Amino acid sequence: TFTYTIQDELGIHARPAGALAKVAQGLKSVVSIDNGTKKADVKRLMAVMSMGIKKGHTITVTVEGEDEETAVVTVEEFFKNNL
Repeated sequence: TFTYTIQDELGIHARPAGALAKVAQGLKSVVSIDNGTKKADVKRLMAVMSMGIKKGHTITVTVEGEDEETAVVTVEEFFKNNL
């Protein structure tokens, strides 16, 4: 689990949400994000986009599963490089 504050000017919009879902599809672990009011599996693109996460919002990312140690590094790098 880690927290991240969104830096992208547009927040989590279609393009990065789709790329995040694609990254998550390649992992065995379940990756979810929580904005304090809603929680979504990042593999579910529309669920992530419906959260309305904007620049400056802090989210909690949880990774659970058999490859969680490497998956959390992969997902955290994605957030740092894309959001």
